Amino acid sequence: MNLSDHERDLIALHLVTGVGPRLTAALLDHFGSATAALRASVAELTEIPYLNAKVAEALTRALANPDVAAECALIDQHGVHLRVLGRPEYPANLATIEDAPHLLFVKGTLNADDDKQIAIVGSRSCTTYGRRIAERIAGDLARMGWTVVSGLARGIDGSAHRGALNARGKTLAVLAGGLSKIYPPEHKDLAEEVAASGALITESCMRMEPMATLFPARNRIISGLARAVVVIEAAERSGALITARLAAEQGREVFAVPGPVDQAASAGTLQLLRKGAKLVRNADDILEDLEALPRLVESVSAPAPMPTNLDEIDQKIWDALAERRMVDELTAQLALPIPELTRRLMTLELRKAVRRLPGNWYERY
Repeated sequence: MNLSDHERDLIALHLVTGVGPRLTAALLDHFGSATAALRASVAELTEIPYLNAKVAEALTRALANPDVAAECALIDQHGVHLRVLGRPEYPANLATIEDAPHLLFVKGTLNADDDKQIAIVGSRSCTTYGRRIAERIAGDLARMGWTVVSGLARGIDGSAHRGALNARGKTLAVLAGGLSKIYPPEHKDLAEEVAASGALITESCMRMEPMATLFPARNRIISGLARAVVVIEAAERSGALITARLAAEQGREVFAVPGPVDQAASAGTLQLLRKGAKLVRNADDILEDLEALPRLVESVSAPAPMPTNLDEIDQKIWDALAERRMVDELTAQLALPIPELTRRLMTLELRKAVRRLPGNWYERY
């Protein structure tokens, strides 16, 4: 696989235990690129507010020798490709959330501009009723051209994927662990079918075990990819309720399928309905509500005209941004110090000439 230096350096950051999306964002915002973050000294790392000297020293040691070559070998072996936040091939819906992953590992086909995605989640210990409803709704959505997003877990998730596959539709599975070892293991064949229909997606490095702490973070990606989340059976302390909460925080619609009031499997779903989730019985109910809502990502309008009264350096920055660029790429291309470049970019941003994207990327407004 031919990876850019930036992609390799992002992989290096991901290989370091404890460097999650928020710390990655802080490092990129502060240093301008993954490359600069990897080269930072302890003193420079302590300039980030919540990194004290002890943590910075440990981080410096960890950043020194990540085994990027082994990770790249696994990526090639398993037919995985990368999606980098800020680039056109990154999922547009997911890029709108506050803590979007800076790097996605993808096996299969992922259409960045696919806005017709609905997540279906629910209990691992589901009932026959929940399994039947999940397969039916997922199948109907798939037949109507919608992509079904879920987490490949036992129970409702697996039923949602199977419903979409049985309808010859597209489905995406978001995993908590790495793609070199599918979890749960009994869903290995299902995972292969999902990858052939749509894609397997994770922010975890290839060998990462699916630890319990990774699942809540995984859930934000499930909801972030979708226009809406449908909960089908959830106990009072179900991970599906975390997904529903994250969906609401991300501005996604939350739907819930009612169940028997005297069954524990429906307790969380009924709780969602009491708190304002929309009650749905079938795919038609879901689409009826969604048709009245705007897209999460508006279609791109005609490009803005070139701003007037640019000095020679600002003109060079504008010309260089004919395509999206990272700060370190602009610095190398224009031979400008990062402080001067970021100052000029800020001025151009205030003039509505350029805009900053997640991950310290810039493009013309």
